[in-house]
Amino acid sequence: MRVATWNVNSIRTRFGRVVDWLVREDVDVLAMQEIKCKPEQFPAAAFEDAGYELAIHGLNQWNGVAFASRRPIEDVSIGFPDMPGFAKGEDGPDLPKEARALGVTVDGMRLWSLYVPNGRALDDPHYEYKLDWLAALAADTQRWLAENPAQPLALMGDWNVAPLDSDVGDPSLIPGLSTHISLRERSALATFEAIGLRDVVRPLVPDGFTYWDYKQLRFPRNEGLRIDFIFGSAAFADLVAGASIHRNERKGVAPSDHVPVLVDVDAPAGDDDDRPMIFG
Repeated sequence: MRVATWNVNSIRTRFGRVVDWLVREDVDVLAMQEIKCKPEQFPAAAFEDAGYELAIHGLNQWNGVAFASRRPIEDVSIGFPDMPGFAKGEDGPDLPKEARALGVTVDGMRLWSLYVPNGRALDDPHYEYKLDWLAALAADTQRWLAENPAQPLALMGDWNVAPLDSDVGDPSLIPGLSTHISLRERSALATFEAIGLRDVVRPLVPDGFTYWDYKQLRFPRNEGLRIDFIFGSAAFADLVAGASIHRNERKGVAPSDHVPVLVDVDAPAGDDDDRPMIFG
């Protein structure tokens, strides 16, 4: 089973590229971020014609998350329980929730498509929102792991944090001054490992960026960032048989500024799917 994540940066602009890649790479489940549309605006027909069903959460032309799956999607969750909201210039407990998190169950695996807030700048309210958002997700994840440790769980998406210095090739990011690489953001991301999740891609693909800004020839110069991750529970990590970062999807006409990250996953115990195995 092939499971992937991709910040598509506007699905209405790039659905042809996305569907072509899904079919070409024989992907079973794709978590998407930054779809930038409402569900009724999503180009569903192209995916359905290729054999995928969809789960979509989008509120406007910003943010938005979705799943495309060739296998049945169950138990769809819009947002996680303690997810904070955000509104510029406002504060309080009842701020509007953005379209940044979508959970589904596929073949017994609990999968989340996540678009972590950017943070914008260290002195911006969005930075504190980002940290609060990550802390709330970590707390909910810890509870999920305690309640059902045997269920494979994967948190996938654009985390907007580069945890290691080797994950940073963009010279515009300055330690101590830039988001994505600050100590507080890196500490927030490290919490997920502390509660029992693993980066299931890095052991198999130790090097490589997943994002390159459109400006300043960042991609030809390979001045990118590694900010797209699949973090899995022990039950999920034990099923991972392979991984890849699809750098070539940053090439060509009108690419997203992110590329897909993919894992090959063995069927969970009890899955009696008798279809032939697919070797990448």
